[in-house]
Amino acid sequence: MTSKILGGETDRVDGPAKVTGRAQYASDHNMPGMAYGYVVLSTIGRGRIREMDTEAALRAPGVAAVYTPFSTFKLYAPLPGYPENFSPLQDRTVRYRGQIIALVMAESFEQARDAAALVVTHYDSEDPNVSLAAGSPGISAPGRPGAPPARSTLLAPGVKSLDEALAASKVTVEATFPQAAQHHVAMEPHATVAVWRDGHLTAYTGSQFPARHAVSLATQLGVAADRVRVICPYVGGGFGSRVICWSEAPLAAAAALELERPVKLVLTREQVFTVVGHRGALTQTVRLGALADGTLNAVSHESDAAMPVVGGWPSRPADDISAVLYKTPNLAIDQRVVPLDISPTWAMRAPNEAPGAFAVETAMDELAVALNIDPLELRLRNYATVVPGTTHPWSSKHLRECYEVGAKRFGWSKRRARPRSRTEGQWLIGTGMATAIYPAGRGPASARIRFHDDGTVTVASATSDLGTGSTTALAVLTADALGIPVRRITPLLGDTALPPGAAAAGSSATGSTTPAIQSAAQAAIKALVDTATTHPDSPFRGKEPDEVRYRNGFLSTHSNDAISFATLLKVTQTSGVEAVGSSEARTDNGSYAYHGFGAHFCEVRVNRYTGEPRVNRFTTVVDVGQVVNAKTTRSQIIGGVIFGIGHALLETNPIEATGRLASSNLGDYLVPVNADIPDLDVHWLNHPDTIYTPQGARGVGELGTVGSAAAVGNAVYNATGIRIRELPITLDKLLD
Repeated sequence: MTSKILGGETDRVDGPAKVTGRAQYASDHNMPGMAYGYVVLSTIGRGRIREMDTEAALRAPGVAAVYTPFSTFKLYAPLPGYPENFSPLQDRTVRYRGQIIALVMAESFEQARDAAALVVTHYDSEDPNVSLAAGSPGISAPGRPGAPPARSTLLAPGVKSLDEALAASKVTVEATFPQAAQHHVAMEPHATVAVWRDGHLTAYTGSQFPARHAVSLATQLGVAADRVRVICPYVGGGFGSRVICWSEAPLAAAAALELERPVKLVLTREQVFTVVGHRGALTQTVRLGALADGTLNAVSHESDAAMPVVGGWPSRPADDISAVLYKTPNLAIDQRVVPLDISPTWAMRAPNEAPGAFAVETAMDELAVALNIDPLELRLRNYATVVPGTTHPWSSKHLRECYEVGAKRFGWSKRRARPRSRTEGQWLIGTGMATAIYPAGRGPASARIRFHDDGTVTVASATSDLGTGSTTALAVLTADALGIPVRRITPLLGDTALPPGAAAAGSSATGSTTPAIQSAAQAAIKALVDTATTHPDSPFRGKEPDEVRYRNGFLSTHSNDAISFATLLKVTQTSGVEAVGSSEARTDNGSYAYHGFGAHFCEVRVNRYTGEPRVNRFTTVVDVGQVVNAKTTRSQIIGGVIFGIGHALLETNPIEATGRLASSNLGDYLVPVNADIPDLDVHWLNHPDTIYTPQGARGVGELGTVGSAAAVGNAVYNATGIRIRELPITLDKLLD
């Protein structure tokens, strides 16, 4: 039975609630007497607020309060290391354009919005520093736990410098890859409904890490963490944007406390672009040196990334790409950041790896062209079996098989190497490929499993489901551990009142939660057996615990017929039996490296007259260990590839000299829609990584994003002979 559950085609447990509208997201919660908030954003890039005229806003219909730096509530500093190093409305300093400078509260959203338009602000303005190019080269990027230094060099014996290694190479490639800001644009805008009762806060808000969200709220509100509860059973996407707590949540909570009534604060789509973090602008330079047979002799990866003065995500694109992907005796990485007066940056799906892979995998394609070697063959000649500079193998690596299976499914052997050699009418046809790699993290997690007397089981853990399938994964993993059908499992998540769950970030939720559920299942079975052997009404009373066997929902001994756990609980008049299990973060003293792997193959067409690029076909094969649910795994790989196609062809938000992000709405910031995406061929291997977890499941969500943009770009080159290094690849860049 176990083999039929794990890895099978299980329907989403939460699917019916979502398609019928019963699922409640953050802003769907309505409370009696609720007030509505609307934020006012700064219109300068740096400076100070001289004065604010709020009289007209206060007189507007339905307005309950207007909070500004001149008249506000107290918020304390955020947790150290959070993206913004200040709390909103606590001073008059403007740090970036789009910063929250006022909060209007009214009886309806429309009244709050209309009154916010009446707030007049006068500034003492300064010119902001917003140019990444002007500030480069920057300073060394901040450190990151478990990561190598931001700047490091590995040299073969006798080699004095990387420049010397490059000079000794038969063929070298050097290329620079700039890209502007990108945004998460999750389907659900950020929102918080805050309710205080008896000194305790309940916050209905989207979060990828409810426990951290609660602690962050408590810190900024100045209350004990056990007085804050975060509830988010349904979250409309995240992609990293909901890993931490942004300003709308403490503002809503503080306003609710001040007004002594529930508060709903929903950001508009345009406000999300600056109030919530984004993937910062980045420039990378990659240098590759190879011998005549194509084996790499030297790899250099330098980067300059936007780093807001207010704080944010320090992009380090070489850590999990150049430092681990290919075998090379000489390797140098130098990852720098440039302080800028811009809104906070933050991790966005495959935060380092997606841009890093575009640079490295494009450079590898350029090297293949220079050497006249097939791009797939070039990667095979540089296949790494241990992490460069170490003796550490991977816990499980089947990338070579990904290449082989992907190439066969795609028909790579029919590829024409010479650019512009294949046409169909007015379209130039080209193919390209790239490698995917993503680290497999594993953090602490807990889960509670409870047997009920009606024959059902609940599994509870305060992790989140962003639409990724975590709800269904909890049910599948519990069904597998207990040997009962998924339909009898009720998963509970997205609530800090539950046992502490794993962060739904870094593609680590499944890998972190799986051993916790296994531990909880074993503990719950033990508690069930203890009830069976000690309760006076149990048919197993007096038996030793090791005489009672649990299997597939039934208990038995050699001398007794099997009875279901539901029957046992009914005859003992026990409503339920439960236990909590936990697992710790993975620690192994560096014996192994842990990554997921994949290979992308893409075919594009480019209009020879207009330069319009379109994706024709796409094949992706991944190595992610044991798949928990085939349906959601397929969905996650497809979603990741679509993310990469958007990265390659559409998404960008350039910043103006004033500090204004120029495309901060979904009319100007383009993301892929159905018409942009063909049927995608995705496939996964079946190699459980039992060193990573006993069940062998690794994360999958972000892996599909890594390298997929490069596969598109390489295919565009093969179609047109034009190499585009600055994303996105738009038709104006392809007009020759």
